[in-house]
This record gives sequence, C-alpha cells and structure tokens, in this order.
Amino acid sequence: RKIAATLASTGTPALFVHPGEASHGDLGMVTPGDVVLAISNSGESAELAAILPALRRLGITLIAMTGKPESTLGSHADLILSNRVEQEACPLNLAPTASTTAQLALGDALAVALLDARGFREADFARSHPGGALGRKLLTHVRDVMRSGDAVPRVSTDTGFFDVMREMSAKGIGCTSVVDDSGRPIGVFTDGDLRRLIERGTEVRQLKAGDLMHGRPRTVNEADLAVEAADLMERAKIHNVLVVDAGGLLVGALTYNDLLSTKVI
Repeated sequence: RKIAATLASTGTPALFVHPGEASHGDLGMVTPGDVVLAISNSGESAELAAILPALRRLGITLIAMTGKPESTLGSHADLILSNRVEQEACPLNLAPTASTTAQLALGDALAVALLDARGFREADFARSHPGGALGRKLLTHVRDVMRSGDAVPRVSTDTGFFDVMREMSAKGIGCTSVVDDSGRPIGVFTDGDLRRLIERGTEVRQLKAGDLMHGRPRTVNEADLAVEAADLMERAKIHNVLVVDAGGLLVGALTYNDLLSTKVI
C-alpha cells in the first residue's frame, strides 16, 4: 500500500490490489496494458501464483519484486527487481524484517526514477497534494484570499480628511486606496502616514485624499500566487497591498494577516 501511495502521489497512477481478493473480483481493477508490480519475498505465495495465469491473459507487463528470482513469480515476470537479503533482522531469521525494508526502499527508488523520467516538478506535486502546505503555496492565487467588493477601502482624490478616516476605520486594514475616475489606484494613504503627519504637526483637517496620499502604490495582480504577494510585503516591509486586474483596475486588497489566517504562509 505504501509503494502504491508513493507512486500515485509522485505522478504515476497506482492502486493496491490484495492478491487474495484479486481472485474474487478485485482483478477487475487490472486492465490490459497495465504494469503489475507483484511483491513476494519467497516468490512462491499461493495467492499470487493463483492469479498469474489470469494476469498473463490480460496482457499486462509483470514486474516481480522478490528475494528469489528463480521462484515461480520470477519465472513468470517480464522484469525482476531483486530484494534478496542475506538474513532477516529477526534473530530467528523468520519474521520479514530486512526483506520488507528492502522492498520499501526499492519501491521508493522506483517511484523517484519514474518521477525524474517524466520531469515531475513542484507544481505537479502540489496538484496531487492540495491540502498540504506546498499545495497551498503553489495553488493559491491572490484572488482566492483577497478582500473584494465593499471590503476594499477606496476614496477619490477630492475626498475630505474625515471621510478618508471613516473609510479607513470602516474597512480596518490600516490603509485606503486612492483611485482615479476609471478605478485605477493612483495612491495610498496608511495609518503610518497619518502618524507621521501628526508627529510633524501638520494641519490635516482641511486636506483631501489627493494631498494626503503618496503615489505609485504597491500592487499585485489578482492572478499572482499568494506567496508572491507575501514575498513583496516582506521585502517592502509593508502589511498590506492593493490588488489589480489585468487592466490595472482595483479589484481587491490583501493583508499579511489574511495570508497567515489562510495558512498560505
């Protein structure tokens, strides 16, 4: 089962079939053209021997993983992977221990060889592991985790100071975008900007968003990977970023906490 799971998770479709159950219907999971990896240390397992003729009639390729290539299983195989060991770890040399370890090692080696041969990459691995950390990093896009619609803070250049404050307070991400008439972000004003203005003693009550903002706000595209947005925020030492579509229109906002809460980072 472990070998089948490793093969499947690394890009080689595989399933486990118990030889005893194969004789009673589960052989239907095997189809012409399949490759069957049959595992038996002795190569004389009665359950395996019973289905060898049926497997041959299906026209499959049979790979035998056995400690005895000269066995019944080995004689029927197209290819042999020998897991021969001199002695089991069991002091009685009876319980399968060293031989089963060798089988698992061979299974891993086979999976890795196939992985390399087909050019399997991180993105392929992520597609078969969407619930894991790597899957989230490689499959989660900005659009999947961003704030959108009314949750996005936005004002125009002629919005007054107090309305700017209300928008920032209502949306609660520590900033507001400033957009032009077409909806493109042309600036941003943050709570950090407000603190710096107050520290300098600037009279802000009569100012408008166009006076308060700083231009060329940092943006990411909604199609970018979320981890790329995280990298941008970490490099720039900022806690939020505006999101635009392919046409440059504001469609969302993303905070570092959003990425933490969705476990992208």
